[in-house]
Amino acid sequence: MAHSPSFPQLPPPPQALLNGASLFLDFDGTLTPIADTPDGVTVDRDLLDLLIRLRDQLDGRLAIVSGRSVATLRDLGLSAFLLAGTHGLEFARPGCPVEAPERPASIDRAEAAFHAFADGKPGLLVERKSISVGLHFRGAPQWGEEAGDLAADLAARHALQLQPGKMLFELRPGGADKGSAVHALMSRGPMQDGTPLFIGDDVTDEEGFAAAADLGGNGILVGTPRETRAGFSLEQVAAVRHYLRQGVPA
Repeated sequence: MAHSPSFPQLPPPPQALLNGASLFLDFDGTLTPIADTPDGVTVDRDLLDLLIRLRDQLDGRLAIVSGRSVATLRDLGLSAFLLAGTHGLEFARPGCPVEAPERPASIDRAEAAFHAFADGKPGLLVERKSISVGLHFRGAPQWGEEAGDLAADLAARHALQLQPGKMLFELRPGGADKGSAVHALMSRGPMQDGTPLFIGDDVTDEEGFAAAADLGGNGILVGTPRETRAGFSLEQVAAVRHYLRQGVPA
């Protein structure tokens, strides 16, 4: 009988990591609990106040790096922050237009195929993003294997990048990930003046951890232990907020 590998629990991060940090924060599963559907997430007032105080404490060196589009992050109330959306394909500074490539026709074709697959299968959800498309199977895990096979086939057929996530398969143009987002943001603006610290929970955050480490910084994994490039861990969203709260004056 095969056994799942077990990974040691990483130590909690020292508070000193925040001193002089350029702070990169994933959103879903890191700053907010993962919801059953993408539109089930909100940004509460306490979180927004905390992020504003952190940004000011770090002289602007705070960025949110998410699989969500910049437009969605702004709709959630995060317009006041440096944003990298769609896994590093989009960037926006507060008050500035979004820097992003055009949505390719291949994404529309993949989206149509996802809809055809999800039709008549309650619990599957197709999420249209600005320049990508996701197929969520959190509400119908029995379809996960077939959803993955379809996503892999579409990625190969249309030369798209397949990005597995938590109960999700996402297709997007290649050429960027959360690691490339870290490198890009560390080369310009206020972020270049600090040491990168990336906090995230999903496998999509591993490139962010690796980039932070390559640039002399560190990563904090949120949630269940796994093979990771992060050097520290926190158990859940509440622990992340508590840790960040210690980094700003009361």
